[in-house]
Amino acid sequence: MTFGKRLFDIVLALLLLFPLGMAMNVVAAVLLITQGRPIFYGSERMRGPAQAFTLWKFRTMRPSATDSGVSGGDKANRVTPAGAMLRASRLDELPQLFNILKGDMSFVGPRPPLRQYVEAFPDLYAAVLKSRPGVTGLASLIYHRHEEWLLSRCASAEETDRVYSRRCIPVKARLDLIYQSRRTLCLDLWILARTVGRVAKRP
Repeated sequence: MTFGKRLFDIVLALLLLFPLGMAMNVVAAVLLITQGRPIFYGSERMRGPAQAFTLWKFRTMRPSATDSGVSGGDKANRVTPAGAMLRASRLDELPQLFNILKGDMSFVGPRPPLRQYVEAFPDLYAAVLKSRPGVTGLASLIYHRHEEWLLSRCASAEETDRVYSRRCIPVKARLDLIYQSRRTLCLDLWILARTVGRVAKRP
């Protein structure tokens, strides 16, 4: 990550800290009332081939001791009513502002992968994770809805893993590498603006 990109992340995160902090307090209160504790969900993600960190979200699913892998149709019955609304609006990702301030993530970059996929595709992710993982990115903007549709049709954890590995990871990686080769401040601002616009249009 360049100094300019890191400086941009810090300045923007600090500017957003007060308004988003207020929004996080409201969301946390609603979740506490409607679904109880825990309010937050921490997931191990990778920022480099051998660098793990805890990515924070608001909890949107009922806890499960055997939870693993990406979310697909096999987990749909665990999503809470409040969680479904948070996911649709992407408000569940607000706590990642603190991941950005800590330096684990950027506003724009490849979505941080789970360890199991980094270990399954080491060469691919060695290239992709030369960019700091982001809250949104070119792959998220272009492919996220199609990925959701593909995974929503999966009826088991094994099918979800198979579809994600074969059909999602290669496409997302190509888009992430395109972003990496063309990354500029203007491109980051365009991706952020398009992401905000897309979220605002979702019902």
